Amino acid sequence: MIRWDKGWRLAIRVICALLVALLFLFPIYWLAAISVKTPEEIFAFPPVWIPSNVQFSSYVTLFTDGDAWSVWNSLVTAGVSTVFAMLFGTIAAYSIVRYKTGGDNLAIWIISQRMIPPICVAFPVFLLFVGFKLVDTYTGLIILYTAFNLPYVIWMMRGYIQEVPLELEQSALVDGLSRWAVLWKVLLPMAKGGLFATAVFTFIFAWNDFLFALILSRSDVVTYPVKVTGYFGSQSTFWSKIGALSMLGVLPLIVVVGTMQRFIVRGISMGAVKG
Repeated sequence: MIRWDKGWRLAIRVICALLVALLFLFPIYWLAAISVKTPEEIFAFPPVWIPSNVQFSSYVTLFTDGDAWSVWNSLVTAGVSTVFAMLFGTIAAYSIVRYKTGGDNLAIWIISQRMIPPICVAFPVFLLFVGFKLVDTYTGLIILYTAFNLPYVIWMMRGYIQEVPLELEQSALVDGLSRWAVLWKVLLPMAKGGLFATAVFTFIFAWNDFLFALILSRSDVVTYPVKVTGYFGSQSTFWSKIGALSMLGVLPLIVVVGTMQRFIVRGISMGAVKG
């Protein structure tokens, strides 16, 4: 009887997990289906769940027109800014934890800057970037994304670094390692799970940005979120292109999260999210 109950509980859990997975995967499937449907199938009622005449003309058009380049722009700005934010943020977090830089309240003040609504600083940022001629440049977006993601990185890495025993660093110092060597050879390998988890979320934050990418881009560095909204018009909406570009835009996130999945789970399970 006990084994029977356990079997039913396991079956119910598996079924619920499959239903939840299907619920979250369905929008991705629907975008993929729209991207290869004909116009008749897109507007058909009842909906056509499985395309009968698969067409890849929308993908070809994106590459021939250069619209697919927006995915590369997002990849460059989000990827490079994530690297800089992780580098500077980890060093700052280490200083706050081990050297008590700024006292007990500096970390709270830093994360409070992340809570400022972006729209409140959009206009001053635009004027500043116009003055420095950083509008519609990779450099401008990378600097901005790095600055806005630094508070999050510092706060998260502060929690992960606190989880590393101080005795390990002291032993390494006694063995002759410098502070920089301790940071790179002892602390970061110990906090590797949290490091990768923070990097993934930082990358996603930069990738999904729309407001600043819209304000600070014109034609050269238009990112994926901005480009995809251009297909929505008052007279017509290019659903096939929306689906195709959305699939191209989702692909890097799937690759990043899929590659770093075990590190994300390990990092979250460390309990550092509590700060």
